[in-house]
Amino acid sequence: MNKSISKIYISADHRGIGLKLYLIEMLSTVGYQVVNMGTDDPTTMVDFPEVTQRVTDGMLNDAASRGIVICGFGGGAQIAANRFRHIRCTRCDNPDQARHDRFHDDINVLSFASEDIDMEVAMMTATAFLESPFEAIERRIRRIKAIS
Repeated sequence: MNKSISKIYISADHRGIGLKLYLIEMLSTVGYQVVNMGTDDPTTMVDFPEVTQRVTDGMLNDAASRGIVICGFGGGAQIAANRFRHIRCTRCDNPDQARHDRFHDDINVLSFASEDIDMEVAMMTATAFLESPFEAIERRIRRIKAIS
């Protein structure tokens, strides 16, 4: 467990509730403080921009936090999250992608496609995202500043 992470904010649209609840349970079990930002009713349609913004708002004044956003195919939540200057979000389908995106791009939000990922693979990917460092060398810092 990465003790430098203050909280993990997590949300899903109606299609990603099952994956979200699984990740909340598993991440809490290993000791992370996970904040459920909704939605929790699979019978009510919720648009991903709404629940994604709840995660980004939670992270606004908490630089030590991370986020996980889930929608049917992951791209919409990724796009919605990246609208905010303090967010760097990518959709990852496996642990290697998450490790590389943390190492190279210092992502602070992970997007999942609930329709495309196995729950156990999602947990391994989330773990890689949470435990991987950023390589804070000059060229990587310069790139992040350029997109901020």
